Amino acid sequence: MAKTIRIGTRDSELALWQAHTVQNQLESLGYKTELISVKSTGDLILDKPLYELGITGIFTKTLDVAMINGDVDIAVHSMKDVPTQLPKGIVQGAVLPRAATEDIFVFKGDKNTTYFSDSVTIATGSLRRKAQWLNKYPKHQVVDLRGNVNTRLQKVADNDWAGAVFAKAGLERINLKPENHEVLDWMIPAPAQGAMVIAVMDNDAFCKEACAKLNDADAALTTKVEREFLRKLEGGCTAPIGAIAKIEDDHIHFHGALFSLDGSQKLEIKERIPVSECQDFGALCALKILEEGGRELMEAIKKEI
Repeated sequence: MAKTIRIGTRDSELALWQAHTVQNQLESLGYKTELISVKSTGDLILDKPLYELGITGIFTKTLDVAMINGDVDIAVHSMKDVPTQLPKGIVQGAVLPRAATEDIFVFKGDKNTTYFSDSVTIATGSLRRKAQWLNKYPKHQVVDLRGNVNTRLQKVADNDWAGAVFAKAGLERINLKPENHEVLDWMIPAPAQGAMVIAVMDNDAFCKEACAKLNDADAALTTKVEREFLRKLEGGCTAPIGAIAKIEDDHIHFHGALFSLDGSQKLEIKERIPVSECQDFGALCALKILEEGGRELMEAIKKEI
C-alpha cells in the first residue's frame, strides 16, 4: 500500500467533513491519504440561482477536471450534487452508509405564524424545495438562497425571512442543526439526498479496490433507483424533482414526483417492487410520470428556465 491516495474535496466545512470521514475510513484500512481542497464554480458564483448558471455538475466539475488531470485520485461529493451522467473515464467508487434524507425548515419566531400567514417569505436555492413549498403554501413568497451551509444560516439570521429549508443531513454532520427547526416529512427529498459518494478514475485499479471496501450496498441500491428516476425525467434539464427509495422486507418502496416551477402542478408516483426485480425500476417509474403528463410539463419547464 505504498501509494498515497489524494482525496479531492471542496473547501466548505461540510465538504471537508465528508472528505475527512472518507480519509479516516481509508486510513483505518491501512491506506495512506492526503486531502486536497479546491473551490468549485458553485461556491464562487453566489449571486445567481443555480439553474441560471446552466452548468451540470456545478459543484463537481472542478474536481472532475482535477481527477482527469491527475491532480487528485478520488473525489468526495454530496451525491445529490453529482450529475447522473458521470464524465468519461470517471466512475462511482463507493456510496457510504446514508444519513438522514429529510429536508428541515429552520424558522425564526413562531413557526405556526409562518404556516398560517399569507405574507410570509421563506428562502431556498432549490427549485425542488421551492415548488413543493408553493404546492403546499401557494400564497407564500420564496426567495433565492445560495452559499454553503454556514453562509445560508447566517443569511437567514440577517434577513427578515420567516426561515429557510435545509437538508437535515448536512446540518447534522457539522453540528449546526438549530433547535428551532421542523422536519418536513411531506417534502420529497432530492434524489440521493443524505448520501456521500466517492468518484474514482475507471483506470485506477488501486483506488477502485480501496473505495469498494467502503461501499454500502443498500445505500448504493436506493440512490441508484432515485438517480435513474431523475435521469429519465430530466434529460439534462434542471427541474423540480423529488425521489426517495427505501428497502423494507426485501422490497424497494419508491416515492417520486415532478412539479411545475410554481408548484401548482404535481405528478406523483408510489410503487414497490421486490429487490430481486429492481432492474431499471427508477426509469420505469419515471416513464409512468412522463406518460401521465410529465413530457408536457418538462417541456414547459425547459421553456421557463
